[in-house]
Amino acid sequence: MAAVEAETVPLTLESLPTDPLLLILSFVDYRDLISCCYVSRRLSQLSTHDPLWRRHCKKYWLISEEEKSRKNRCWKSLFIDTYLDVGRYIDHYAAIKKAWDDLKKYLEPRCPRMVLSLKEGAREEDLDAVEAQIGCKLPDDYRCSYRIHNGQKLVVPGLLGSMALSNHYRSEDLLDVDTAAGGFQQRQGLKYCLPLTFCIHTGLSQYIAVEAAEGRNKNEVFYQCPDQMARNPAAIDMFIIGATFTDWFTSYVNNVVSGGFPIIRDQIFRYIHDPECVATTGDITVSVSTSFLPELSSVHPPHYFFTYRIRIEMSRDALPEKACQLDSRYWRITNAKGDVEEVQGPGVVGEFPIISPGRIYEYTSCTTFSTTSGYMEGYYTFHYLYFKDKVFNVAIPRFHMACPTFRVSIARLVS
Repeated sequence: MAAVEAETVPLTLESLPTDPLLLILSFVDYRDLISCCYVSRRLSQLSTHDPLWRRHCKKYWLISEEEKSRKNRCWKSLFIDTYLDVGRYIDHYAAIKKAWDDLKKYLEPRCPRMVLSLKEGAREEDLDAVEAQIGCKLPDDYRCSYRIHNGQKLVVPGLLGSMALSNHYRSEDLLDVDTAAGGFQQRQGLKYCLPLTFCIHTGLSQYIAVEAAEGRNKNEVFYQCPDQMARNPAAIDMFIIGATFTDWFTSYVNNVVSGGFPIIRDQIFRYIHDPECVATTGDITVSVSTSFLPELSSVHPPHYFFTYRIRIEMSRDALPEKACQLDSRYWRITNAKGDVEEVQGPGVVGEFPIISPGRIYEYTSCTTFSTTSGYMEGYYTFHYLYFKDKVFNVAIPRFHMACPTFRVSIARLVS
């Protein structure tokens, strides 16, 4: 019997079943999904399958199911419409939008006035006009953020945080793009730098370098720090606080929404708390948070200013007779060279607080170092209210302070 050869059917794209093809397409990027439209009629039809665009809408534009239902649109049309509006920012949009959404959600019940101070997003033509005005291109992540919110009204408190000491107050507003453009710098020392924030009390701003110049990297965010020992007024050192706008903005938001920066009297205070910086003595717990103040610091001469906030709390479960009053403090202060200074004195910031079960006492103070870092530790001496002759010490945990990375002015390096 002669062998009968099976008829071979050529395998083509048109003959493949739909479900496996859709599964494959569900893994491709939006660019490749669009390219499929030009490969064949079959792929063009499959690429319009609306569930394929759901993942891209969520990944790139953070569009929720609720928003889709509210707009009564298909996923593909939502993706395309959003792309036509902010497509140039597709590499930045999700990170920036998430940061804004998280920040507003966190602040609305805590600092509602601050959220109300935010402006509507700028238009593309507004941002283009600013670029024409300053003669430089704005970073795309900066533009992306300002498409969402064009800064805030100049109010107190500012969105970018506050700091308060007995004779010093700072609160930084996020500038709208037109106000920022008015402060664009072309003078030596700050050439091609655009202010991001402004404090009406100190005149302090955080800047972004829109071009690489004078030793700065493009897109770097920094606090300016005049070199007080240089004769050249263009000698400006820099405390670096972000490699890019995204880095700067998202790290700040993460500190806020994680509770790293406390909310005090409807303001964001930029104290950083180390969870390990806590000491408990009996029923009393002492914790410390710290902050670097660039506006009161300098690199030349070396003078680094820090403030710290101390929280003293007695356990709610403590017996009433454990109520006590703080009499004195002792500090051991060590700089980066190992030099030690000891300080002892009555009370804290001129007060002698009484601590009782469940009560919390907080205060702020400050210190300076001639080195870029240092640490403090010590103890408080208390006496019991019911046994006034009985005194005891309460440990203050060691807490470290370090200034941000800084860069010395190029004017000093070349002189």
